[in-house]
Amino acid sequence: MTETRAERAARAADVGASVALESFRGELAVETKSTKTDLVTETDRAAQRRTIECIHEAFPDDAIVGEEADTRKTVPESGASWIVDPIDGTNNFVRGLGIWGTVVAAVEDGQPVAAATILPVLGDAYLADEDEATLNGEPIRVSAREDPETFVVTPILLGGEFGATVGALAERFGDVRRFGCSQATLAAVAGGSLDAAVATARLSPWDTVAGVHMIRCAGGTVTDLAGEPWHHDSDELIASNGEAHEELLATLRDAAEKS
Repeated sequence: MTETRAERAARAADVGASVALESFRGELAVETKSTKTDLVTETDRAAQRRTIECIHEAFPDDAIVGEEADTRKTVPESGASWIVDPIDGTNNFVRGLGIWGTVVAAVEDGQPVAAATILPVLGDAYLADEDEATLNGEPIRVSAREDPETFVVTPILLGGEFGATVGALAERFGDVRRFGCSQATLAAVAGGSLDAAVATARLSPWDTVAGVHMIRCAGGTVTDLAGEPWHHDSDELIASNGEAHEELLATLRDAAEKS
């Protein structure tokens, strides 16, 4: 029986996470990329290599979009491709914090069809095929909360005035928390542990596509700041359980106008 892309995504993410876990809280040679907080380690590169090898064992002709090394950085709009983040949350990984994971998404003609986010320290495996998202084998749904004052909202990446945007969110919604791992955050929205996640600056496809697919499979809503359906090249990402999405958009637009 031919292995599905969802099955291979889960296998590849697990392989990459195992490579990364071997070095967690060990001696790391840390390098910087674009900024002092944009970090990379040899473990990132090793985990990505092994993840890609695992994908190509089953799908040798598919394109790879990856965060590290010389892989392509944009998602093809036609054909089959895979998006790999070997260690999402490298800053957490380097600091010995356990909120990080290996992420793989399968894409066909620019649209995700499967996703896997493996968080090995937490023991959590978030998976999605074309229709359903699961956590450790059990189906998940976004939260059912309706009252914004009970919402937990997580900023992933904010452009403009960070403090003003966080302040506006904290004033309108129940709680604001930041975890330093975008895909763990999006997976938690899919699973109902968080109610919303926001990025008002563009994120890379390896930071977004898998989690967005999971949220949609789990019944959530993901748009840009204008309220249009999110696409992998959208400038912003606003994800929620859908119950107070318009209020979330209005709060962010108002904060942007004032900043």
